[in-house]
Amino acid sequence: MEHAVLPKFSTRNGYMTKKIRTDYIASAIAKGVLPDDALEREDILSLTASDDPAKPIQFWQLYSVLGQEPIVRIVHDFYQRVFEQEDWFTSVFERVGGINHHIHTQASMWVDVMGGGPYYHGAEFRLNFHHTHNAMQLMTDAGATLWSQLMVDTLNETCPEVIDDPRVRPSLNTFLSFFMSKYAEDFRFQTLDFFQNTNPRYR
Repeated sequence: MEHAVLPKFSTRNGYMTKKIRTDYIASAIAKGVLPDDALEREDILSLTASDDPAKPIQFWQLYSVLGQEPIVRIVHDFYQRVFEQEDWFTSVFERVGGINHHIHTQASMWVDVMGGGPYYHGAEFRLNFHHTHNAMQLMTDAGATLWSQLMVDTLNETCPEVIDDPRVRPSLNTFLSFFMSKYAEDFRFQTLDFFQNTNPRYR
């Protein structure tokens, strides 16, 4: 892969970017994925991905590479799968809103965290409120398993069509794995290992 000229898209912190970035970096340091001084390294903290193809893309740098359209496309394709499932699963989403509502709110959250600017009003409070009040029925082993499998299927089919940087998929997997681990701890369901090809150890 040749060096890309980055950023392709201008970036800004969202409502969630700094907090989620700090939380992830702390956990990645503990696991040895990021160096001990990661919270002081501008190349890691930056919202712009490195143009060195040997350097992984941190998930808060994804917007600098992708922009909005591929992110929305992935979320759109995911929710098409969600709304084709059995009633025990889809009814939880339908009570909140139709497919376009979910595409808009999920894509806003992704763009916000990934460096696209302040789109997800309410930040973590809103996200936590949604899961504890609207989606509690799915914060279980069965719900998390199906959600994760649908997302993997979406990424397997959609990513090759909309993404030309091989570092993006591991970064997306890192993003999804981090949030799923958080939810597993918060809601006491089994930690899932669906998103296996995550960012390599930073060198």
